[in-house]
Amino acid sequence: MKTVAVVGVQWGDEGKGKIVDLLAADADVVVRFQGGNNAAHTLVVDGEKFILRMIPAGALQGKVCVIGNGMVVDPLALVEEIDGLKRRGRALSPADLKISYDAHLILPYHGAIDRAREARLGGRAIGTTGFGIGPAYEDKMARVGLRFEDMNERAAFAERLERNAREKNALLKGVLKAAPLKVTELVEQVLRARNRLRPYLCDTAAYVREAIGAGRRVLFEGAHGVMLDIDHGTYPYVTSSNCGASAVFGGAGVAPGQLDGVLGISKAYATRVGGGPFPSEMSGALADSLRDEGAEFGSATGRPRRIGWFDAVLARHAVRLNGMVGLAVTKLDVLTGIDPLKICVGYESGKTRFDEVPASRRLLAKVKPVYETLPGWSDDVSGARNLGDLPVNARRYLARIAELSGTRLMMVGVGAGREAAIVIENPFAD
Repeated sequence: MKTVAVVGVQWGDEGKGKIVDLLAADADVVVRFQGGNNAAHTLVVDGEKFILRMIPAGALQGKVCVIGNGMVVDPLALVEEIDGLKRRGRALSPADLKISYDAHLILPYHGAIDRAREARLGGRAIGTTGFGIGPAYEDKMARVGLRFEDMNERAAFAERLERNAREKNALLKGVLKAAPLKVTELVEQVLRARNRLRPYLCDTAAYVREAIGAGRRVLFEGAHGVMLDIDHGTYPYVTSSNCGASAVFGGAGVAPGQLDGVLGISKAYATRVGGGPFPSEMSGALADSLRDEGAEFGSATGRPRRIGWFDAVLARHAVRLNGMVGLAVTKLDVLTGIDPLKICVGYESGKTRFDEVPASRRLLAKVKPVYETLPGWSDDVSGARNLGDLPVNARRYLARIAELSGTRLMMVGVGAGREAAIVIENPFAD
């Protein structure tokens, strides 16, 4: 395959950064095509931890990184991220990082609106990061948003930015009963970021199409997971973009026929952040232990993640929706010492059994999980580099996950480090 998309199977936080980092070694270009800095990909390279929020994970492999038009980008946070990588010896030049002229900007008033809305909702809050992702996408769809393209004309950009900020202040004060922002200070901050980011601007759609046409390997890095998709997830407890493989075409500007394959990423168990249905959720000492052992705290927010057993019903849903050619299972090592293990294989509501995700998301919040029990293992798996290195019960668990998901197993993560992985099949292999 020459073009591969990596997509989360669950509610995000599946370890996509680790898998993208591995695959990027064989790619030439890595493209983010949706979402914003509410997604954070954590990578551990030679014992050093990196958290990337908008810059694709290929940056740590020295690959060309592309921020596509489907993203919403906080220019202030992006400058900080670029500077942070430079301080750690990972400087990115305009040859290394390319930002779409058409990507929309997340501006300080978007975050203020996001946080004010969540505060007003109280116990009914969605559980957003408060980073302004939703309000930025709202402005995009309302055709009042600002894009990187607008930065080219400084005076006109400053004028539109100031006008938008004053309108948002009226919303903050009059409707949301929140403190307004200091408009002059806001404009000055964004203009400073403009000066830093303009050299990186590029017609990224044309760049990616030319790369594909030249036979270069292109990796499309998804953010979040299928169950957070604005259309196909657990609405309204979702993000504000499409998180599946179909978003590659609109969010990166490539034709549908130019994507060769989709790799799904899933933890060996399940997690989610924020509110919403979670049929296989567990609680108590085991959940606390898994949370601590797996470092299940949001990379972008630090919030503790909810913990659950692997849900094969959701996995099948994601595999079919995205036409996934295979599955990469991460954090297998976290399950070591747990016996027995459970896999959710269906749902029940009254006398009705569901083997697929019910159409009603309200019903999904009420169903009871149907579990299949498998024996666990106690041997350390972190040193495994081939399937044969794993305990028999670990191999059986992985095989059952793949079987129930309806796809083949291609990779397994057995630790946080770049090297802690079993590559059964590399989708970029000729």
